[in-house]
Amino acid sequence: MSDSAHPSVGLPSRRPTRPVAQDLAPQELRILVAVAESGGFSAAAERLGLTQSAVSHAVRGSETKIGAVLFDRGRTGARPTVAGERAVAHARRVLRLLEVLVSEARSAAGPKGGGEGSFEGPLRIAAFRSAALHLLPPVLARLARSHPRIRPELRVVREIGRGGAGEVVDGRADLAVVTLGGPAEVPPGLLSGVLIEEAYALVHPAGHPDPRRLPLLDWDENCGSYTRAWWRRQDWIPAATVKAEDDAMVLTMVGRGMGMAIMPALSLTEVPESVEVTELDEERPTRSVGYVVTAEQAGNPAVRALIRELRVQRDHLGR
Repeated sequence: MSDSAHPSVGLPSRRPTRPVAQDLAPQELRILVAVAESGGFSAAAERLGLTQSAVSHAVRGSETKIGAVLFDRGRTGARPTVAGERAVAHARRVLRLLEVLVSEARSAAGPKGGGEGSFEGPLRIAAFRSAALHLLPPVLARLARSHPRIRPELRVVREIGRGGAGEVVDGRADLAVVTLGGPAEVPPGLLSGVLIEEAYALVHPAGHPDPRRLPLLDWDENCGSYTRAWWRRQDWIPAATVKAEDDAMVLTMVGRGMGMAIMPALSLTEVPESVEVTELDEERPTRSVGYVVTAEQAGNPAVRALIRELRVQRDHLGR
């Protein structure tokens, strides 16, 4: 029998194949980020100085290269799909790495031959309120003295939901100061380090004869996961709570005699005279404050310098 009777013998079978993903150019990444952040093609075009048709064409081209729909189009604009959210997060991170590439290369080509001391450019930091107010200022002051060409950009992010870690994952921050060990675990792909362990204390109006009988004041950002088990064992804590916007508002309300609160140490760095702080028992809850960073940004000289200064501050607080 001739080979022509069995034409498929010795040949690979044909199977449906998905489109092969192609590289996206930096400008395509910028357009994806702009559309996601502006909420539409027209707004992104205005932001980037392009025409709406150019933005629309670029997005369609990116979707073709990736093989996925990245935006839901509608009358009110464009919103990222699940695939789009991931693509935009990676786009931000890639664009940030390109910025670091340029900055490091320029530093290395400088008259002193580079090194971390010659690194320049922005350093994007996310932190929850009390860390931004009481932990970071001395850190950033030392960083400015040792690396004057680094430009810190600090954003306060509420430690609710994805919090600061989500800012790092989404490429909006190079490093975030966060609470560790709570119900929301560190997202996969992030590196983390513990800076301080802070204890909770009872906070009440100064001189009150029986503060444990006062109403409990709290705020959403207070890490209940660190205190919940301890609270269940305390029969003196009332079930009803009064919710405030943040820890500063809680301190103000306590100072005006409206109730008591259970607060972590960073929130108690600057306590008014009208407020008294009483230590809890030896089983008092504590929470871990640390940092998170992506693996690629961990090699960023500015991020490395910041982590060193954070560790110096940790050692200073531990003394």
